[in-house]
Amino acid sequence: MAITAAMVKELRETTGAGMMDAKKALTETDGNMEAAIDWLRTKGLAKAAKKADRVAAEGLVGVAVSGGKGVAVEVNSETDFVGKNADFQKLVSGIAKAALNVSDLEALKAADLDGTPVAEAITNAIAVIGENMTLRRMAGVEGDVVVSYVHNAAAPELGRIGVLVALKGADNGIGKQIAMHIAATAPLSLNEEALDPAVLARELEVQTAKALEENASSAKPKPEQVIHNNIIPGRMRKFLEEVTLLNQKFVINPDITVAQAAKEAGVEVLAYERIAVGEGIEKKEEDFAAEVAKTMAGA
Repeated sequence: MAITAAMVKELRETTGAGMMDAKKALTETDGNMEAAIDWLRTKGLAKAAKKADRVAAEGLVGVAVSGGKGVAVEVNSETDFVGKNADFQKLVSGIAKAALNVSDLEALKAADLDGTPVAEAITNAIAVIGENMTLRRMAGVEGDVVVSYVHNAAAPELGRIGVLVALKGADNGIGKQIAMHIAATAPLSLNEEALDPAVLARELEVQTAKALEENASSAKPKPEQVIHNNIIPGRMRKFLEEVTLLNQKFVINPDITVAQAAKEAGVEVLAYERIAVGEGIEKKEEDFAAEVAKTMAGA
């Protein structure tokens, strides 16, 4: 597979690796981006893979909370200008409130919004605003108390990142702090039990290969038993501390974990959801000359 400059650039941005290292990683893995990330990490040439920020989708995340239930919805648009449009903001806010009464995305599309199904309301908004829009996803949590937080707010309960936190017990302000923590750190799961087994298996494979390679090249190699019984488990514990919410160091007080902060506040974190606009949608990039040529050709 031909390795393009764009692929090298994406890998560098994702891992922080040097240009030549990124190119070699892609060459060694036949252009497979995930395998290239693992290759770099095995060689100690990259940090833990960051989520790529190359996204095309703009729009807003809307959140709504009623009693012990909270929902977040993502509505995408083509440009960020639409996120500032009052009609679009009203639409997203209405969809979020409608989501409180349904259980999934298909039901939400059929739900009533001021006398019109949500899907039809979006179609009508496309005609008025003049940009394509999509209702991409929704997520919800339930608990004794649900707290919401939006980052980069465009209006109340509307922003670029929406977070919901479900608590057991009476909230005394800790819920908002934990929600802000989640917005900042983007944990992969609530705890180890909730973490995708495939993610855990992949990390174990990377850390095992890295530890064995480092030991083999060491001036004083340790017995392989030490590597498997001490080094690798220690690295996996550190990984879990970094990616699981309850085990993360609390950003407001790094001396304790999120779980400890919640316990001290007399609550238990039951669940959370974090939705960022455009997360996981890759941007199609064209250079300016190609764009002009395409436009002149009437494409």
